[in-house]
Amino acid sequence: MTEKPRSVLFGFHALSTRLKIAPASIELILFDASRRDARMKGLLARAAEAGIKVAETEPLQLDRLARTDRHQGVVAKVEALKQQHSLDDLLDEVQARGEQPLLLVLDGVTDPHNLGACLRVADGAGAHAVIAPRDHAVGLNATVAKVASGAAESVPYLMVTNLARTLGELKERDIVCVGTSDQAESSIYAAPLAGPLAWVLGAEGKGLRQLTAKTCDRLVSIPMRGAVESLNVSVAAGICLYESLRQRG
Repeated sequence: MTEKPRSVLFGFHALSTRLKIAPASIELILFDASRRDARMKGLLARAAEAGIKVAETEPLQLDRLARTDRHQGVVAKVEALKQQHSLDDLLDEVQARGEQPLLLVLDGVTDPHNLGACLRVADGAGAHAVIAPRDHAVGLNATVAKVASGAAESVPYLMVTNLARTLGELKERDIVCVGTSDQAESSIYAAPLAGPLAWVLGAEGKGLRQLTAKTCDRLVSIPMRGAVESLNVSVAAGICLYESLRQRG
């Protein structure tokens, strides 16, 4: 029998979301024996209701498991969740529900903190998925899950082999691919963004790769009125996704 892949989750948001959507995937919750506050008691009570084993341990053990001391006193050993969707399946489901696709495409985002923040923004804006190339992106890990505050569990993160080809496939479905660029003449606020849409954002500093930018239907810029030249990719993602929501009314 093939052993199921395992990983760790840490932090209250990430664990609370996993308890909601896939409690059976949690094998063991380890918690700081010195924490007896209401938040910890509430999490452990929900774990007990789901029949999940819990155990006290020392903070240093939690540090070792999470590979950070920013675990909020709780770490879980979990089974890795299976990818629930292919991109085609996901878009078919969105179409069947009569919804307008709203996607976030990340080109070259390799920092787990940035990915986690982008997933959180995507969840808040109701984006249907976040898409990234396999060879120019960070995968889901415990740091991403912690920063995402549960969104790594709720927003599909689809890693594709060829990003330009994937953008082409989205365009075949009449999904407009709009990239951001500091050099774009058109402002985000002058672009029609109410229809089926994929926002395509590059990493801070480098921006979109040349082929990715060429494959987009159009490029727009976010107005910058101060001294800094660019925004963090998760901040830019929030501006773009919520402008789409505003135009959709």
